[in-house]
Order: sequence, then C-alpha cells, then structure tokens
Amino acid sequence: MRVEILGQERRRRWSNEDKLAIVTAVGEAGATITEVARRHDVTRQQIYTWRSELKKKGLLSTSGNAVFIPVGLSAAQADVSEGREICC
Repeated sequence: MRVEILGQERRRRWSNEDKLAIVTAVGEAGATITEVARRHDVTRQQIYTWRSELKKKGLLSTSGNAVFIPVGLSAAQADVSEGREICC
C-alpha cells in the first residue's frame, strides 16, 4: 500500500537556540504564552514542554522568569499590633 502526502508536513525541527528564544519571549513586553505560541505557530503546551526540557538541560535558569514585587507590610503589622485579626 502506497500513501502519498498531499500538502505541507506539520512536523518541524527546532534547535535549542530557537526553543530558548521562543520560551524567553514569554513575558517580554507583556507577551503572554498564548500570544507567543500564536506568533510562532506552536501550541502553548509545546512551549511548556520546551521550558521544562531546557531547564533539565541547564539551558534555562529555573528562576529565569521569576518576578519579585515589593510588598509593604506596615498596614498588616499595624493591624496585628492593635489586636485585630487579618482575614484572608
């Protein structure tokens, strides 16, 4: 039995450099993972898989996308010192 493929093949080969560029594009200038996936015509799951793969290979820092936000605790500390409980 002979099968002929008509149309474009969807399987593509991505280098580690290309994967790293796509993964690190998430968050740049506020870009979401969905936007980056659409831009590069891949699925969101593929980007998550690449992120995990690149971390295992040591090519992507495990805290590379970490964002630290300053938090003011003065109001919370004042409530505690006055005997009021803080509810979550």
